[in-house]
Formats: sequence, C-alpha cells, structure tokens
Amino acid sequence: MSRIGKQNIVIPDKVEIKISPANLVEVKGPKGTLSYQFSTELKIEKVEKNLKVSVKEETRTTKSIWGMSRTLMNNMVTGVTTGFMKGLEFNGVGYKAVVAGNTLTLNLGYSHPIEYKLPKGIEAKVNKNTIEIYGSDKELVGFVAAEVRSYRPPEPYKGKGLKYSTENIIRKAGKTGAKK
Repeated sequence: MSRIGKQNIVIPDKVEIKISPANLVEVKGPKGTLSYQFSTELKIEKVEKNLKVSVKEETRTTKSIWGMSRTLMNNMVTGVTTGFMKGLEFNGVGYKAVVAGNTLTLNLGYSHPIEYKLPKGIEAKVNKNTIEIYGSDKELVGFVAAEVRSYRPPEPYKGKGLKYSTENIIRKAGKTGAKK
C-alpha cells in the first residue's frame, strides 16, 4: 500500500477536472490548463470534491507508480490554482539580468549577453540580483530554472555565478602564501 497514494486530493472550487477512460487527466483553473496521460493500471475517480487514485491490481509496478501519480495530480491542481515559483540569485561584478517580453537577457561575465527565450506558460521577474521564475507546471518551472542556472553555476572560491535562492554554496579556502 502506498501511504501517499491513498490520500485524497481536495479539488478547489475554481478547478475543473476531466478524466478520460484512457486516464488522460485535464485540469483547468485560473492559472491555466494542464493535462497528463497516466497509466491505465491506475483507477482515477472523482468523488464529490475529492480526487481518488487507486490501483486496479496490486503488483510491483503499480505500487511503484501509485504515489508518484497521485503527487503529479496534486501538483497539477496546485499549479492551476496558485502556481509555482523558483528563485535564482546572481552574484558577480557586472552581472545583470533583464526581462523583455518572453526573453530573459543575462550578462554573466561573458563577452556576449545570453538571450534565453522563455517557454510558453513561464514568466520571469528580475529584482536587483534575483530572478524569479513563475509558472503552473512544476516540472517546467524547475527545468527552466536549472537551464538558466547552467549558464554560470556558482563557483566555490568567491561564490560568483547563478545559484538557487535556497541553495548554500560551501566555500573553499583559497591558496595560502608560500612559506619560506
């Protein structure tokens, strides 16, 4: 039995959920629409204001996807109601970022600015030395944040680069002077 899979998902008032016989779940809410194709070995049913996930037959494979599928559905419901945010901080002399339309322009110490085109459904805001990435799809928000961070990951000596706002950089001691 899955502890997470057994829990019901509460459906807020503004959210509509459609479940096809082939387990295609479509969730509509104020922040957009998300859909995902779940395994046909799962039984997904809407009971009043709750969404219940169970397995048709308990096998090793169905038990392994049960809890994950319930969490994905919960993330879809949360995404279309409140959305998700991932924060990045940049540290370095002359480092800056600008958002113009759906393009994030990064100046990260290279000889040229890096232009990153934001995917559909993703927004970015820049405040001083932080970049905030917003969206309704948790997987896409995390992917965009990781891709932007990969342009200049933080280095351990001075801490320069892009890091997640929740990340701690373990600093290394630099070289010490030569002793005679």
